[in-house]
This record gives sequence, C-alpha cells and structure tokens, in this order.
Amino acid sequence: MTGYVLQVLAEVSLAGLFPRGIGQYAVGGVLIGLGVSTIYLGTAIAPGASTFFESTLSYVSALPRFNRATYLASRDWRVVFTLSMVAGAAVYALLLGGGGWTTDVQAWRLLVGGVLVGAGTRIGKGCTSGHGINGLASRSKTSLASVATFMSVAVGVALAMQALGVTP
Repeated sequence: MTGYVLQVLAEVSLAGLFPRGIGQYAVGGVLIGLGVSTIYLGTAIAPGASTFFESTLSYVSALPRFNRATYLASRDWRVVFTLSMVAGAAVYALLLGGGGWTTDVQAWRLLVGGVLVGAGTRIGKGCTSGHGINGLASRSKTSLASVATFMSVAVGVALAMQALGVTP
C-alpha cells in the first residue's frame, strides 16, 4: 500500500512539474549526452557552448583572445556544432513548435536575456552546458559551485519576477 501511495505522489508531483510529460526531456537528455560523448571521443575536447561561440569569432576578429591556437585548429567543427544548435532549434520550432515562434516571451526580453547570459558565461568561465554537462560529469568542484550558483540565481530571479507580476 505504501508503495502505491508513493507512486501516486510521484505522479502527481511530476504532473505538476511537467504537464506535457517527461518523455521529451528524457529524449533531449539522451541526445545531449550522445552529442557530448561523440564530440569528446572524436576530439578529446569537452564541448561547451560559450567556447564554441567564442571560437567562431576568430573568423571575423583579429583580437588575440579569439585567435588562440586551439580555437584556430578546431574552429571548423565548432562552427558546424554551433550551426547545428541553431538548426535543431529551427527544425523543432517549424515541425513541432507551431510554426516557428515557441515562446510568449517578448523579443526584446530574449535579446536582453541573451546578452546577460553571454556576459555571465565570460564572468563564470563557462556556460551551463560546459559546467552542467561536462564539468559535473567530470566531478569538477568548480563546476558544481557554478551550477549551484546558476540555478540558485535563476530560481531566485524567476520567483522574484513572478512575485512582481512580470509576465512574458
């Protein structure tokens, strides 16, 4: 009887957190894991999005920061990786997302949020994918602290915005 009660409670909790089910998130997690593993096994480089975006700037910038030898040697496959993220989002939005735009968030908020995230990835020495997927998988204490900080701030800001009545 206790097992049944726990199962019902778990289903109710999951239904509240994931009203459309957890299947899409599980598939996404498996695909991310396969992608990260493939890149790491093929290049011996742990993939993180901020490094990918920074390395692509070597095509258009003469600044030494963007023209490190490791960036120049690997920038071609990094561009393919970066474009595949954009293409994957576009394919999802067009095929499954109702025609292209899949959020109620205003475009200017997305732009400001993107700029803040970009600045944060430089301050935090990496992004959520680098620290959260690669860093935690390699048991990095720095990545654990970074992910805890990212998540705490994200939850705090989301709750503050909700309390202030800010809507998309």
